[in-house]
Amino acid sequence: MMRPGPRNAITDVDGLRVGNAQDHRLKSGVSVVVCDQPAVAAVQVLGGAPGTRETDLLEPHNTVQTVDAIVLSGGSAFGLDAASGAQAALRQMGRGFPVGDLHIPIVPAAILFDLINGGDKDWGLYPPYRELGYAAVQAAALEFSTGSAGAGTGAMTATFKGGLGTASTILDNGITIGALVAVNALGSATIGDGRHFWSAPFEEDSEFGGLGLPHPFPKDARDLRIKFRGNQSETKNTTIAVVATDAVLSKAEAKRLAIAAHDGFSRALWPSHTPLDGDLVFSLATGTSGKTISLQDFIDLGAAAASTMARAIARGVHDATHRENDLLPIWAKQT
Repeated sequence: MMRPGPRNAITDVDGLRVGNAQDHRLKSGVSVVVCDQPAVAAVQVLGGAPGTRETDLLEPHNTVQTVDAIVLSGGSAFGLDAASGAQAALRQMGRGFPVGDLHIPIVPAAILFDLINGGDKDWGLYPPYRELGYAAVQAAALEFSTGSAGAGTGAMTATFKGGLGTASTILDNGITIGALVAVNALGSATIGDGRHFWSAPFEEDSEFGGLGLPHPFPKDARDLRIKFRGNQSETKNTTIAVVATDAVLSKAEAKRLAIAAHDGFSRALWPSHTPLDGDLVFSLATGTSGKTISLQDFIDLGAAAASTMARAIARGVHDATHRENDLLPIWAKQT
């Protein structure tokens, strides 16, 4: 029977650590998944408005097979600087793809739009994301904060603040899969105008409130809740994520895993993958379990990728905390 890992976090996948860095006055931040050893990686983009770095090299037909880290950042296009900071930190550690006497850390990245969220974006000539990326790598550990932290610091959905979420699953064959996601969706993670999560059928141990599905189901549940509809901010969103496993996968199999994890977006967000979202999933395979999988086992792995991602999305919204100048309420009831 599938069950969450001991941390219920992406760091239950052996060989991965996560670091966050954030500025609450800015209402933005960076999260970095650091691979202890280079990991096989791929990506799948299904949103219509992505912002990325080094994603072409992740295609199965391209040469570089592994990466050193993955960066998720706020800041829209400015946030792509975070990968430079993360790369600098990894270079100090002697990490990277060997080219002669040099080592070049391979650090793909994706960004979400959090520039219009009540934070102070008057940062002067250069944005702070390079330094935040550097700090996030330095902070990488097995334990890390969720909710209003890292790339989820300034995230919002249509109904509540978004945030950084994580979850993990151990399959019956002993393989572990985990997800990390910054939830900044155009749509909503909750049903109608209530607090029940679309992800409820997959919830483990009341990890995001234990409310289950509403009964009776709201008649307006299918009505669209769109973030700031009619406002210019409606066009600026994106949910970005990493799905990871300790199974031994080829680059093509990692690509298929990223595709499967997008089903978790569809299970957890209504709507998802819109022209105004840059919805994206990176995948990582550390291979630390030493286990290869059959085609039949891959079906289970893909399903677990989707359910684990759906849980992580709900946890990101559930864990968000209130800060001054927030534009939206948090999911948790405030006392």
